Amino acid sequence: MKIIPSSIPDVLIIEPKVFGDERGFFFESFNERVWREQTGLDCRFVQHNHSRSVGGVLRGLHYQISHPQGKLVRVVSGEVFDVAVDIRRSSPFFGQWFGTRLSAENKRQMWVPEGFAHGFCVTSEHAEFLYLTTDFWAPEHERCIAWNDPDLAIAWPVAGEPSVSAKDREGTPFRDAELFP
Repeated sequence: MKIIPSSIPDVLIIEPKVFGDERGFFFESFNERVWREQTGLDCRFVQHNHSRSVGGVLRGLHYQISHPQGKLVRVVSGEVFDVAVDIRRSSPFFGQWFGTRLSAENKRQMWVPEGFAHGFCVTSEHAEFLYLTTDFWAPEHERCIAWNDPDLAIAWPVAGEPSVSAKDREGTPFRDAELFP
């Protein structure tokens, strides 16, 4: 596994070592010992989520204000543009975002730590997205920042208006959102 730092040091890109030949490929998508050695993080993943979305769907920017979740995310079919926004007021990177393409082809993963809002948009015909979380989903603590907030100015690679849920259409402006200290 290769750890690639992002422009926000706590957000990591993980590139697995892939063993492939004419029959196919194999790689470890997660190994707790290697994860701890390479990242210095001791995470306990308690929930594994799987979503499928069609092209043009945008999900986010989600987070939980209580019971915050760290997320290890990857794509097993298709491609997404994945985004993490630092919403920790005490961070020197507060209000900054990092985005990268994750795909079945590049097999990369992204670590989105607690204290970050997370979202993605599907840039292929469809995408299947997997994520391990460090805490359980707590809908009463879930919050959503507007995906198109002008203060964040995320450069989503979508043509026209993306397809978003009713909840995401009602996302809170960043300046009014309940954030982390």
